[in-house]
Amino acid sequence: MLHAGLLALADEPTPGPLTVDGGLMLWTVIIFIALLAILKRFAWPAILGAVEAREQALEQQLAEAERNRAEAAKLLEEHKRLVGEGKAQAHAIVLEARQLAEKERVVAMEKTKQEQEELLQRARREIATERDRAVADLRREAVDLSLAAASKLIGERLSSETDRKIVSEYLASLDGAR
Repeated sequence: MLHAGLLALADEPTPGPLTVDGGLMLWTVIIFIALLAILKRFAWPAILGAVEAREQALEQQLAEAERNRAEAAKLLEEHKRLVGEGKAQAHAIVLEARQLAEKERVVAMEKTKQEQEELLQRARREIATERDRAVADLRREAVDLSLAAASKLIGERLSSETDRKIVSEYLASLDGAR
């Protein structure tokens, strides 16, 4: 019997990939249409909503990226401007410092020249005073020596004020004759 059942199966055509079975095809189409209706009713709106939400999120990210890029460009320009201003200010400060240093140098030179001139004038005054004092001392000595020499020549001591006056006038006339 087993053998007869196998022979009966062998007489039936074996289903293959190219064999068409009408009942299987009908059930496959019905299941496909039912599955399509269920997907269209429940899954398709959710999938479509997720795709649209993803698209909107990407558009927002792109818009935000564009805003960030524009803001970065603006910040870069601001940074460049500030750096330029900083360089200009630094240059101005250096220039001002140089001018101030030059003014200070000129003032210091003028002050030094003035102090030098004052020292020179004071030294000249002191020299003139000392010279006048030395000349006066020399004249007194010359008068004393002249009186001493004259008293030796005359043989008596000349000490009166009149004698001193005569010798001083004589010595002054010698200075005027030069």
